[in-house]
Amino acid sequence: MSTEENKREADAREEQEPTEEVEEAQGSPGDPASAEQPGEDPGTLQGPKVPAEETGAFEEKLAALDAQLEETRRERDEYLDTLRRLKAEFENSRKRQERERSRLLETASERIVVELLPVLDNLDRALEAEGDIREGVRVTRDQLVDVLGSEGLLPVASDGQPFDPNVHEAVMGQPSEEYEEGTILQTFQRGYVLNGKPIRTAKVVVARQV
Repeated sequence: MSTEENKREADAREEQEPTEEVEEAQGSPGDPASAEQPGEDPGTLQGPKVPAEETGAFEEKLAALDAQLEETRRERDEYLDTLRRLKAEFENSRKRQERERSRLLETASERIVVELLPVLDNLDRALEAEGDIREGVRVTRDQLVDVLGSEGLLPVASDGQPFDPNVHEAVMGQPSEEYEEGTILQTFQRGYVLNGKPIRTAKVVVARQV
């Protein structure tokens, strides 16, 4: 080979060597930038992955809460249904008691009226009789007292008794040296109790100290 040919080959090698160095610098396997995949953004950060165990535990708790909520709703519906039934039963019982009370009152009124009819008959006969009718009136009154007594009506004891504000009403006080203070001296209107309950107080005069 001639000297001129050798020189041309050396010049050619020198021209090729810088090109290979540039390509190696740009695409070097040790360069981190060369490892990036096309289309990836190096600034994008991905959050930590939740372990499968924690996800399963969360779903179990959520299912338990759903079951508890459903049970609470079921109990609520049962309570509401029970309250509605109790309200209906109470209303029906109240209506039955009102009907029974009305029936008893009608029955009692009918019975006492039937018992008083003979008293009315005696009053009619007393008015038709000639002469003194006081004896007939007294007998009729005694009969009326018996009828009312059978229904639980009793007169309130008053004359000579200590004053009792539960069954007596003092219309006036009168000085007295013979009786102790608070003793009933006179009865203006008799009082009555029905089955132990006062239905009318006796109007009385009460002794007071001189």
